[in-house]
Amino acid sequence: MPKKSPSASQPESFEAAMSELSELVAQMEAGELPLEASVSAYQRGSELIKYCASQLDKVEQQVKVLEAGMLKPFSGDGSDEAES
Repeated sequence: MPKKSPSASQPESFEAAMSELSELVAQMEAGELPLEASVSAYQRGSELIKYCASQLDKVEQQVKVLEAGMLKPFSGDGSDEAES
């Protein structure tokens, strides 16, 4: 069985990173990896977490830009809806 070594490359997408991270966690929790492979998997997992956090930050900034002109203070009394 060929050994799948963690690659240092960037994931294709956020979803791919989450999938790879989930697989690594499952392998580590199952105790399927020898010590050295566990350390490598941990390092790769750390890289994936940083990548995912970075992607989430980028998306959050994009949402803020998109909503910048659309946000209104929330009055909470529903008077905005009654005026329509």
